[in-house]
Amino acid sequence: MKKCIPSAAESGIANNNKLLNRALLLAVITVYYNIIEGLVSVIFGITDETISLFGFGLDSFVEVVSGIGILHMIIQMKNHGGSKDSFEKNALIITGVSFYILAFGLVMTSIYNIYIGNRPVSTLWGIIISVISIISMLFLMRAKLDVGRKLDSNAIISDANCTKTCLYLSIILLISSLLFEIFKIGYFDSIGAIGLAYYSFKEGKEAIGKSKGNGCSCSSCCG
Repeated sequence: MKKCIPSAAESGIANNNKLLNRALLLAVITVYYNIIEGLVSVIFGITDETISLFGFGLDSFVEVVSGIGILHMIIQMKNHGGSKDSFEKNALIITGVSFYILAFGLVMTSIYNIYIGNRPVSTLWGIIISVISIISMLFLMRAKLDVGRKLDSNAIISDANCTKTCLYLSIILLISSLLFEIFKIGYFDSIGAIGLAYYSFKEGKEAIGKSKGNGCSCSSCCG
């Protein structure tokens, strides 16, 4: 009895479907993780009056918006047999605009925070949340980059770089929170928030550029 050996085309389709399923799972994990992280960060940011933690929570909600865009795109890719250009463009635009809004909000809030001389009650939760986020984002970033490169999807790679930005933001949050806990100088919290705004603006610009067909820079896509 002859065994049915799948053709190269069939094997390629099967492998592509596996990658899409993996990308879908990562997108779902990203959305749910960031919803939880965003809620916890915003609540403790308000309670402890720390703008860097509050801004970090807002960034998590931007990641949710980006994640939903990527999730929608991947579902469409699965349903339409790989027709992805228009969906990638929409996901990139959603990501870019969301980061621009976040950057503007963080800068305005930081300026106001410095003006009124506000200082956090504590940044302990900023330290705890940032450490958890660093570990989680490292895993998600590497997994998304691997899938995005294998699928040759700029949108998934861009989403991975948004996750990389979240990793940088986690490091900034950790440093600013530690500095405040050590020196009790309120400006460290506001400076940390401005650092979050810088990376948010940078990734927003990168995503919008890609939506217009510009190539990605090595510093962002090849890291």
